[in-house]
Amino acid sequence: MIVARTPGKLFIAGEYAVVEPGEPSVLVAVDRYLTVRLTESADEGRIHSGEYGHAPLVWTRGADGVSVVREHGPADYVLSAIATVERLRGERGLAPRYFDLDITSGLDDSQGRKFGLGSSAAVTVAVVAALDEFYGLALTRTERFKLSLLATIQIAPNASGGDLAACTFGGWVRYTAPDRLALRAFLDTHTIAETLDAPGWDSYSTTRLPQPESVELLVGWTGSPASTERLVDRVRHRRGDTSGPYARFLQNSGANVDALVHAIERDDTSAMLETIHTARHLLQGLGDRSDIGIETPLLAALCDAAERYGAAGKPSGAGGGDCGIVLAPRTAPVRRLLADWESHDVRRLDLTVHPPEGGPDGN
Repeated sequence: MIVARTPGKLFIAGEYAVVEPGEPSVLVAVDRYLTVRLTESADEGRIHSGEYGHAPLVWTRGADGVSVVREHGPADYVLSAIATVERLRGERGLAPRYFDLDITSGLDDSQGRKFGLGSSAAVTVAVVAALDEFYGLALTRTERFKLSLLATIQIAPNASGGDLAACTFGGWVRYTAPDRLALRAFLDTHTIAETLDAPGWDSYSTTRLPQPESVELLVGWTGSPASTERLVDRVRHRRGDTSGPYARFLQNSGANVDALVHAIERDDTSAMLETIHTARHLLQGLGDRSDIGIETPLLAALCDAAERYGAAGKPSGAGGGDCGIVLAPRTAPVRRLLADWESHDVRRLDLTVHPPEGGPDGN
């Protein structure tokens, strides 16, 4: 049996802007995990997951031995990850093999409600990692990230890949996205191996950041799952605006994320709190202009409580529900803050940072 375990993630800053190639964001990997267990099988493969109900999803191979044919069920990230790695396996001339996957997730609650910790990203990264070991592909961590992103954009073309980077590299990271439209177009006429070095990656970067010591990361869950893809799509029509409010949002977001990165590198408490305040206001303005509810009433209560006790909070990710994050100085009265959350039905998630993985270059 091959076991691949992948952490969840949280956005700290740079949401929405990060979907544009080269725009920076900061994310953190957290110690809730999704686990994929792979065992070799014969004649067909089965995928066991609570996402598919009690019956497994069964897959077989197409006549070319590379493509994956689903017996039933919707297209999803697991099958896209399988198809992407199988395509690379075929390019390398390795013999196809069948396998079963058993997927278990700690990224949701006991009723199956998602916390917003990046379950789609985590399962994609975990499946790629398991198949890397299964076929002996000897991929670097960066190559596993790239394969995960190529699989993801077949399902969600606008996905930034920031969650994949956090799940792959761990710790705190600064991330900028590649040009996913260019990569999808390139992949249509080139091999996976060629696409891993395509020009579309020029704007991509993942930079490891130090763990800030002067603040505590608190995570609150509103109990209301949100659809990242739907919310991001509501903003997407503003892309291409080179001089209006959206362009100013991108400029201000980029400057604020860079200020946050510098504050983290210096472990400057007041500067970190100021950038989180700014990030919250930028998201509020974007939500108002786009007529979408990025900061819900419960997320507002979460953030307002943080500010009452000398901390700084904001929605994490696309908003509309899910989680909010708070950076709290070590001197902040955290118990009182958490009691305030409880009075508003905001649940604290007991999370810590999953440590960095791989070398400084992510290999």
